[in-house]
Amino acid sequence: MSDLPRKAVTRTAKLAALPLGFAGRATWGLGKRIGGKSAEIVGRELQQRTAEQLFKVLGELKGGAMKFGQAMSVFESALPEEIAGPYRAALTKLQDAAPPMPTRTVHSVLEERLGANWAELFVEFEDKPSAAASIGQVHRAVWHDGREVAVKVQYPGAGEALLSDLTQLSRFARLLGPLIPGMDIKPLIAELRDRVSEELDYCLEAQAQAAHAEEFADDPDVLVPAVVHQCEQVLVTEWIDGVPLSEVITDGTPEQRDRAGQLLARFLFSGPARTGLLHADPHPGNFRLLPDGEGGWRLGVLDFGTVDRLPGGLPQPIGDSLRMTLDGDAESVYELLCEEGFVKESIDLAPDAVLDYLLPIIEPAEVDEFTFTRGWMRNQAARIADPRSPAHQLGRQLNLPPAYLLIHRVTLSTIGVLCQLGATVRLRDELEEWLPGFVPKEGLEAEDLEIGELEVGELGEEVAAAEA
Repeated sequence: MSDLPRKAVTRTAKLAALPLGFAGRATWGLGKRIGGKSAEIVGRELQQRTAEQLFKVLGELKGGAMKFGQAMSVFESALPEEIAGPYRAALTKLQDAAPPMPTRTVHSVLEERLGANWAELFVEFEDKPSAAASIGQVHRAVWHDGREVAVKVQYPGAGEALLSDLTQLSRFARLLGPLIPGMDIKPLIAELRDRVSEELDYCLEAQAQAAHAEEFADDPDVLVPAVVHQCEQVLVTEWIDGVPLSEVITDGTPEQRDRAGQLLARFLFSGPARTGLLHADPHPGNFRLLPDGEGGWRLGVLDFGTVDRLPGGLPQPIGDSLRMTLDGDAESVYELLCEEGFVKESIDLAPDAVLDYLLPIIEPAEVDEFTFTRGWMRNQAARIADPRSPAHQLGRQLNLPPAYLLIHRVTLSTIGVLCQLGATVRLRDELEEWLPGFVPKEGLEAEDLEIGELEVGELGEEVAAAEA
């Protein structure tokens, strides 16, 4: 792979090859079966070849094609094992790497954006990228003040490529269905398209990362690298080492998996409460597990190109509805969902049916700790995807208001990563600490009242003692 393919006709042809290739391999498989091979062996070979082409095309094209592949990769845990198995290795590669762009192109961008003497800004600069992703790649370097830094360089033509890819993928959405069975691909592509301009704007990304770096500066659990320099197409941040979460998923110890899962959940819910921003690209390539110096682990968080702006933190109706669902208060849950636009006025649903639909999904919040597994994720996906199930019928009647679209995708993606990790997580602790509305106000007010009465009583005793 020598450069980012920018001609729309080239990119369209490569993307069109995905579903066409799948159809061709299906014909090949039929021929093999006629020739005497078992259906199981042929099916496995067919899926492996499909996975290899999927990674090759999405990885080579970078842009929107790779962004789409990364978004899909966190949902592999929802697929039946016989389908997910062949895809897992290919999709995991998409989480953390892509073929690099040529050194001459990198130098050209740096010269254009940092000036002809750009090399003087660095004590060292590694031409070989340490990571290459959907719209840019990262080079390790040493800044002129001695700090180790990550230099993120945007691919020339990345904006056009993003829009072109997502437009074409949207047209092919139905044909792509067989590649990832059970996934509703079109809404995912539409949501990615809506975020294109933000993803390309390194100024917005620098602002979001700086806000997180400042807030989490002294945090014992989460590390966000500080922004060192930013200009169009180039973003320089402090370098952090650590184990990529994709490696923890494949080779991590139980301790690492559980710690990574707990910190991932903590960051998901605490970030909006502390910064008013939701990190909206939670695929494993954007996280690192780092030693904390005391025998434990911290979570390093990268890539703030896509965020949801939530000045008041996560919306309180989310916490309210979760709490009322766990309490079994069907009428109140239904009323709240209607108020927030999850149930359209033209649709009449049974509150108890809505409760039955929601309860299995929020099972992790019902217990002190919960082990997220691919099996649990598959069961949830199958329950909602099966056209014969009541859950599927009810799910089709519910509506997702625009204000909740990104929150919904980020939450599902994070749960997908937790299931890939197989992590045991005290999710309820994080909800109680950070999610508005999850802990009933009445309980807080009663507690505050008791403290207030105690303080008044102590004051009265002090006054009486003084008078005596």
